[in-house]
Amino acid sequence: MLDLAEELDVWLREGRAFAVATVVAVGGSAPRGPGAALAVDSAGTVVGSVSGGCVEGAVYDLCQQALETGESVTERFGYSDEDAFAVGLTCGGVIDMLITPVSARASDRAVMAAALAAARGGEPTALARVARGPAELLGRALLVRDDGTGEGTLGGHPGLDRTATAEAAARLEQGRTGTVELSADGSHCPGGLTLLVETHRPPPRMIVFGAIDFAAALVRAGKFLGYHVTVCDARPVFATRARFPDADEVVVDWPHRYLRRTATDARTVLCVLTHDAKFDVPLLKAALALPVAFVGAMGSRRTHEDRDRRLRAEGVSERRLARLRSPIGLDLGARTPEETALSIAAEIVAARRGGTGAPLTDGTAPIHHDRERGGATAA
Repeated sequence: MLDLAEELDVWLREGRAFAVATVVAVGGSAPRGPGAALAVDSAGTVVGSVSGGCVEGAVYDLCQQALETGESVTERFGYSDEDAFAVGLTCGGVIDMLITPVSARASDRAVMAAALAAARGGEPTALARVARGPAELLGRALLVRDDGTGEGTLGGHPGLDRTATAEAAARLEQGRTGTVELSADGSHCPGGLTLLVETHRPPPRMIVFGAIDFAAALVRAGKFLGYHVTVCDARPVFATRARFPDADEVVVDWPHRYLRRTATDARTVLCVLTHDAKFDVPLLKAALALPVAFVGAMGSRRTHEDRDRRLRAEGVSERRLARLRSPIGLDLGARTPEETALSIAAEIVAARRGGTGAPLTDGTAPIHHDRERGGATAA
């Protein structure tokens, strides 16, 4: 639900009643992961998606019913259901949904409002909701902030809120969304309650070093993938807002110096497009020492070999060199800046999700197999 914070925060401020259907868990080849949401207001307006179009019609009806009854419900859609073709889920997967009206309990509405406002404002936010359990607890919500404090209550045993707050705080730190199995008293004994913990963190960073034509195309691809994109180059004549209107930031500085002073984390992607040793070597030496998600560098095979030799001479270890993806990008036969940006973006996605980069036509493995799933997905 937090991925719809921009729209739903406005709905709450306008006083609209609405219901939200949220993916709790998936199995098999389901198109969207836990936390994906679709919302319907009392006028029938729809935002979001829970299945890439497969079951949206049926979910829309469930949201309208929840608005009428004021009760939260759960629903499972699966290929084995006799109505699978009727609702459109023919991909072989299973989707468990939680449908919650945001108009019933004033306390829950206040928690939802606080969570949506925090997420819309870019604050790290976790929202824990009862997705399976006693009817009187279903849909109850607890907001957990980055400092570990909670707001709201799941009801029931006092230990439940304490455990839920701790579990949500741990997932928020990792930026992961998924389910937690607890007992009604909050102990870690499965079978009593299932909590859906959604997390929201600010967009991950992509830093593109080298203000060249290929960088402009990569900036657009990065924005499309949801990154906060920075372009950095030491040459002020090239690093201009006019040349990179789609970038969130354009920085004029020596790349290695900027990298040392800017904030990065385990989701950050670094793309080095300068292919000039005086920029590349000090920059990559600094980059490969950081716990970031991806470090890639552009250049020919000859450029890569020369760069590798220079980095070794600078004392960069084999373990760190093994993290460098160079030449950057998947083999798409790319020629143009846009095609090259697509090949780089494809490698970034494959690295993040654990993909092989091989054509799906030639494979037999499940299509949706990213390593971040397994009951949880990255926010």
